[in-house]
Amino acid sequence: MQPGNPGSPTKPAAEADEEEPLPPFSVQMAQQLGGVRGLVESSIPITLFIVVNFLGDHFKWWSLQTSLIIAVGAALSLAVYRLARREPIRHALNGVFGIAIGAYIAWKSGDAKDVYLPGMLLTVGYVIGMLGSIALRRPLVGWLWSVTLDGGATRWYDNTRLRRAFMWLTGLWALVYALKLGVQILIYRDTSADSDDLLGIARLALGWPPYALLAALTVWQARRILREEPAEPAAEEPAEADS
Repeated sequence: MQPGNPGSPTKPAAEADEEEPLPPFSVQMAQQLGGVRGLVESSIPITLFIVVNFLGDHFKWWSLQTSLIIAVGAALSLAVYRLARREPIRHALNGVFGIAIGAYIAWKSGDAKDVYLPGMLLTVGYVIGMLGSIALRRPLVGWLWSVTLDGGATRWYDNTRLRRAFMWLTGLWALVYALKLGVQILIYRDTSADSDDLLGIARLALGWPPYALLAALTVWQARRILREEPAEPAAEEPAEADS
């Protein structure tokens, strides 16, 4: 058969039918967490606020409003820097919106603890959403896996082992977030002078470290199940007639 014969399948077409292998574990984790840079950038504004507000409050160097302005300015600067370099700004925008809304509430109330309210309310939404998805047998972590790491494929739902794994993983995520919320609420309700500093420390300690561990466990579990699944037998090509 001649190379130019339209009856023979071309190499690109044949390759397109093959399923793309999953990227390495480290690559998937980088996609999920935004890499080390994404983690750092998303936590810079709130970390800066915690440090600056502590200094201003304890040494009487500046007011709460000044600390809020510095934190919001840092978040905006990160977003502008990324835009100027034509880089993704998802993590920078997370920092901007998170600190901006909290800063507005704290500015109005005059209480530094209120800067953490949006994050706490968001955590409530996460817990409710995860528990609701388990009740509906549509575990939220499975959908997140599909969208962020599996190209939007729904094979996880058609795979009984994967679906069961994502059910208990979603429950684990909900439990960790509920515990995180409980600690923050206890500190928020505390009326002692240092409660705002303690809430800031809790916000950092219970922020991305547990999230990173949960994401790593989720990726590892999903990859382990997919690796153990038997490969589908390749379709046999019809034998060519003898010429």
